[in-house]
Amino acid sequence: MTEKYLRRILDNVKSAVIVADQNLKTVFFNRAFRNLFPTGSMRGKIGALTSCAGNTKLCGEDGSCRGCALAEAFEDAFLSNKEVGRRVFQRVKSGEAVHEVTYSVTVTPLGGGLCMGTIDDAYELEVARELQTAKNIQQRLLPVGKWAGGKKYSYTYLPCREIGGDLPDVYTVDGKACGVIADVSGKGISAGMLSAFVKAAYDKKATSPAQAISNLSAKFRELNLDERSYVTVASVRIDEDTITYSMAGHNVPLLLKTENGITRIMLNSPPVSNWFDNPSYFDDVIPYKKGDILVLLTDGVTECKNERGEMFGVDKVIKTLSYSRTADDFIKNLENNLKSFCRDLNDDITAIAFDL
Repeated sequence: MTEKYLRRILDNVKSAVIVADQNLKTVFFNRAFRNLFPTGSMRGKIGALTSCAGNTKLCGEDGSCRGCALAEAFEDAFLSNKEVGRRVFQRVKSGEAVHEVTYSVTVTPLGGGLCMGTIDDAYELEVARELQTAKNIQQRLLPVGKWAGGKKYSYTYLPCREIGGDLPDVYTVDGKACGVIADVSGKGISAGMLSAFVKAAYDKKATSPAQAISNLSAKFRELNLDERSYVTVASVRIDEDTITYSMAGHNVPLLLKTENGITRIMLNSPPVSNWFDNPSYFDDVIPYKKGDILVLLTDGVTECKNERGEMFGVDKVIKTLSYSRTADDFIKNLENNLKSFCRDLNDDITAIAFDL
């Protein structure tokens, strides 16, 4: 009976509490702990319960666990029989993703071969969990199919942080395939929020790409954001033998691969922003033939830098497109070439390719 009430009391304590034995095997954790580590195991060693990205079966034993402040805090408390505090930096799993989090833990000997760890200052853990939720939501905003308006397409979306500021979208209007690629200012959470706005505000019912961008611009101006916030956009509608396109501040060209080579398509218009009064956006039209490939991409692709500070550039994109036979082939080749060129991404990377 006493144990039952003690557990009930600890479950209502705001701080996360975990009790483990000398082998780091967990014998108790409270509700607050489970809320902090919702994807962790329900039993086993402390590594398993905290969703540690390492080999949790060897928690506290494997050489790779050396330097783990959480395990060391428990071990030091057992050895000294005194309260021990540590700042923990840990890599934890959340689904298929791995995050680096930090928190403070105080380990107190309880006697009988047990120690209790109390986790405080777990704000960053909560932020990491919220970021993962936001990432999952953003993933749901991405295109889910491979066909639109009778055209097959493929795309890549590689955010440089948990949350990205690029937005690829493919949809159908009046039986015609349409594509839009947007790149918002900034990175991380603020960029993710702005890209979600673009997703909701972009007018997919408009048959004219320029009109869709104009409508987005009008809604953007209602936000009354400062001059640091803006969106570049490239939008296309693919008809039977022509492509209608419009661009807003998008300095990366659309690329059209034909039997005669690759054409760079540019159209200068201001980005979606509060920089100008009554900005104007225009449609232009180019022909295509069956078997051609159309590519839309963001500057994260062309401006991707390697360790020597060299940029990937449009020329390398064109070279990749030149030996790619299909849209899907191009996206796969582009991803491989970018990963070989740049070890660490410094911007969001997004591209869409259509088989025409």
